[in-house]
Amino acid sequence: MSNEIIETFEDGIATLTMNRPEARNALTSDMLATLSEAAQRLALDPKVRLVVITGAGGAFCAGGDVKGFVARNADAGEPAEAPSFDARVNGLRHGMDLARILHDMPKPTLAVIPGPAAGAGLSIALACDMRIASDSAKLTTAFSKIGASGDYGGSYFLTHLVGPAKARELYFTADVISGAQAATLGIVNYAVPSDELAHEAGQLARKLAALPTVAIGYMKRNLGMAEHGTLTDVLDIEAIHMVRTMATDDHKAASLAFVEKRAPVFKGR
Repeated sequence: MSNEIIETFEDGIATLTMNRPEARNALTSDMLATLSEAAQRLALDPKVRLVVITGAGGAFCAGGDVKGFVARNADAGEPAEAPSFDARVNGLRHGMDLARILHDMPKPTLAVIPGPAAGAGLSIALACDMRIASDSAKLTTAFSKIGASGDYGGSYFLTHLVGPAKARELYFTADVISGAQAATLGIVNYAVPSDELAHEAGQLARKLAALPTVAIGYMKRNLGMAEHGTLTDVLDIEAIHMVRTMATDDHKAASLAFVEKRAPVFKGR
């Protein structure tokens, strides 16, 4: 595990913290590789009930390490044999699969945004199921400021969250919005004062980790189908998943708890 990513685990909650505070956690290739490996591993770990991604030093993630890109280009000059266009596309596409893993894994994912989230950093936050931010955090797509078009699924996620017209505005202009504005637009679920973020995020994380994990996984598949499928597609997949979840121990125990008027305790099976 790279020291640029800190991984912790407690009470079913796995937390991945981007740890380059001196660079507002700008992403390096090592960070992205480590995040992807960790996300894939945690998605399959039955002990993990929630994956949290956040940043150290009061920032979430400033996106790609633009200063690093410029410095490496200046130092390297023209390589003797540069990678082909297709090789560069395939390499980027492989790294971008992190967004799909965070979005599709069969357990909840939560982005905790204490401060700046820009470019690919914002895209990674948008890939998560839910987001909680400091109300003063600064969020921006950023890409147009450096003459780039965007990556890590941000255009997909933002369009689904705010609609095509607003997504185009935020991508074209790269305007900076606050966490409070992002909550009003529906980009984040909650915006709270900075000094309350740790407490509120902890409470939300524990709430999500206590949910029936198996059912949540199937809910995510239903909601994923609803993003691009027809009503018939959704009805079909809902029927399949409802029958499957009603056969779980969690459903049976929760049904009994409901009848007995007590709170259920979900085991994730």
